[in-house]
Amino acid sequence: MYRFLLTRQWVILTIVAIALIPTMIRLGFWQLHRHEHRVALNKVIAESLAAKPVPAESLTSPGAQVKHADLYRRVTGKGHFDTADEEVVRRRTNSDGEVGYHVLTPFVLDDGRVLMVNRGWIPANGAQTTFPKIPAPERGEVTVTGRLMPDETTAESGIKNVKGLPDRQVMLISSAQQAQRLGKQVLGGYIELTAPAPKGGSPEPIPDPQHRDIGPHLAYAIQWWLFSAGVPLGWVVLVRREARERAEAATKEAAQENEPASV
Repeated sequence: MYRFLLTRQWVILTIVAIALIPTMIRLGFWQLHRHEHRVALNKVIAESLAAKPVPAESLTSPGAQVKHADLYRRVTGKGHFDTADEEVVRRRTNSDGEVGYHVLTPFVLDDGRVLMVNRGWIPANGAQTTFPKIPAPERGEVTVTGRLMPDETTAESGIKNVKGLPDRQVMLISSAQQAQRLGKQVLGGYIELTAPAPKGGSPEPIPDPQHRDIGPHLAYAIQWWLFSAGVPLGWVVLVRREARERAEAATKEAAQENEPASV
């Protein structure tokens, strides 16, 4: 009755169905992991912004990677800005979507180590092959406060670290590259400056991170798993319908063969 399952058409259909089940299950777990990542990130943002500022040296060190749990954590540093070795980060947007630069300034701590500070956004006025005019930071010894951020990578940001850029311009913020460039010990990661506020409002401070929209990832995960369960059910329904149609066709054919010949 079910010998038709050995036909080429049904063998291919069965193989496809078998392949779809684990694929859909994996897609469901992928969506679940995206949901869990968003939830965990929102928790980190909330806890980090609510915590009291701590010295940057207590959470990071030269060559270290910023821990996920310390993301956006408010930290402080005491020292002075080194504007002579300042750089800008290309193709950055402000809250209005305008394209410009982020101002990356080394901040020399009292112990001689360096904390990279993203002072905020400036517009890309003029040719992007020349170094832009940047408002000066506070002079002399100052205490800065900012949100601790991990080094930017191509994998995480999707931005290519292009070579051959104009002098003092970069695509990504990397403490390791800055340490090599400056010849000094640079703390891992960098900070987004929140205090002191810039005079005249420029560079434009980077706004506080917002809680990320969790999105429909959990619903998508459930849908993929329901689809994976529906594949074998659909296969069974198709098999039974095919068997029924073949049985009905065989019965009809037998009936026609048993009819008496007309005179």
